[in-house]
Amino acid sequence: MLPMRLYTAGIADFEKIRQNNRIYVDKTDLIFKLTKESDFVFLSRPRRFGKSFW
Repeated sequence: MLPMRLYTAGIADFEKIRQNNRIYVDKTDLIFKLTKESDFVFLSRPRRFGKSFW
């Protein structure tokens, strides 16, 4: 049986994702297709996404 790999949540560093044997799912193509095939699309973002922490 293969070991279970975890999805990435809260890790923004791709190197850490790979080091921890996590799964990264790139949904760019799906979002592009959704926006091109729909008249109206609302894409929300997680709270504090893209904010800087000092």
